Amino acid sequence: MSLHDKVLIVTGGTSGIGEACSRHFAALGARVVIASNQAAPGAALERKLRAAGHTADFVFTDVSSEASVQALVARALELHGRIDGIHCNAGVWAQGKVTDFNEAVWSRVMDVNVKSVFWTAKHVVPVMERQGAGVIVITTSVAAFVGFPAHALYCASKAALEALVRCLAVDHAGKVRVVGLCPGTIDTPMLAATCAGWSKPKEELYAEVAHRVPVRRLGQPIDVAQAAAFLLGDEAGYINGTSLVLDGGTMALPPW
Repeated sequence: MSLHDKVLIVTGGTSGIGEACSRHFAALGARVVIASNQAAPGAALERKLRAAGHTADFVFTDVSSEASVQALVARALELHGRIDGIHCNAGVWAQGKVTDFNEAVWSRVMDVNVKSVFWTAKHVVPVMERQGAGVIVITTSVAAFVGFPAHALYCASKAALEALVRCLAVDHAGKVRVVGLCPGTIDTPMLAATCAGWSKPKEELYAEVAHRVPVRRLGQPIDVAQAAAFLLGDEAGYINGTSLVLDGGTMALPPW
């Protein structure tokens, strides 16, 4: 893939999908800037990737803060002089119906899942426009299209990102390519958190879900990382303003 020597930022880059992307992009020869609010895992991942001969830098970032995102972009430019692509992957989840939420939970989910992408685009788009090219990949979710029970706020946040993919692609046409990456059920710490409170153990729940998914398994973070690498690369140059669904066929299922 054409990621060799590309400067790529990964937000939420120290856990789950983000960690897999950081590792995979680095293995493909990219210069990876790992952004996360997990300081110890970020420093450890930086050490591991550098020890393997890769170019990787961890930058502590609170993606919900515009100042922190602006500092991330500035640091990436200080390190490498350009930004070829950014994977906006940071996300959080909260369980409940609309009647269960208060303003604090609303703000936490929307700040991390949606506002962070606004701040990232605000500060990285001018860099890419000056360069004449750049790619933004945004992790959305099949939750943008499916009414998962007790996922009202998470689903709303992911639907907002689907709209933002289209708007960014139109507003910055000719310079910045913007694509959504829309995973289904992926085996991550966030998925494990959704199992809390069920009467069945996590392993049994996972097995039941895997049996229903048409490919008969859960997605793994590397599945998403491989797709993200393709979308960030030159081979995907005509994919813009849309999302790649990566759900093992979940949305093809009938409702019974």
